[in-house]
Amino acid sequence: MPEHYFTERPRAEHRPLEIRENLFGRPFMFVTDAAVFSRRRLDPGTRLLIEHLPLPVTGNALDLGCGYGPVGIVIASLSPEARVWMVDINERAVELAKRNAAANRVANVEVRQGDGFTPVVGIAFSLIASNPPIRAGKRVVYAWVEQAYAHLEPGGRLVMVARTSQGARTLARHMEAVFGNVREIAKGSGYRVIQAVRVPATDAAAGAQGGSIAKPGTE
Repeated sequence: MPEHYFTERPRAEHRPLEIRENLFGRPFMFVTDAAVFSRRRLDPGTRLLIEHLPLPVTGNALDLGCGYGPVGIVIASLSPEARVWMVDINERAVELAKRNAAANRVANVEVRQGDGFTPVVGIAFSLIASNPPIRAGKRVVYAWVEQAYAHLEPGGRLVMVARTSQGARTLARHMEAVFGNVREIAKGSGYRVIQAVRVPATDAAAGAQGGSIAKPGTE
């Protein structure tokens, strides 16, 4: 049986590839390998997520489930004032992300191995970005949404991408249930990019007295 990309210690034979991409008018190079997500190309969901992230950011940013690192590396490249944390359970992906960060000359990153938020306990983020492992199941992905709320600063954003046919709308509903707001900020190639904001306590109180919640697909 083939290994999933969210396997902790892949045993598949190494088959490295090199991908070159132009993002935000800048050239990037990524080395990929067997047993990591989308090894042959930058998948369209990740591309859509990157293209619609609120960049640049400051403070701490997190690429959750970073794979070989394209999301976090682009955030770091365009946000020199930020500290970008990149985490993944897959040790091969983590080594690739470290290698790719060095190859793309981004120094404001730290890559850690671990499950979900375990490697970054105690750190608050202004942005959490993720192309989550949908194949790991709703239990895993929904737990990430719930834990993201606790790891965001007031005003911080969780931005996720999911395939429409694999539950993007139900993911949006769960994000709204946790955060009290959700907004679809992009869609294309069968994917949707969804954002939720950890509303500061004073704003949340005002919303409870008659404010409105942005629904998916509305501005």
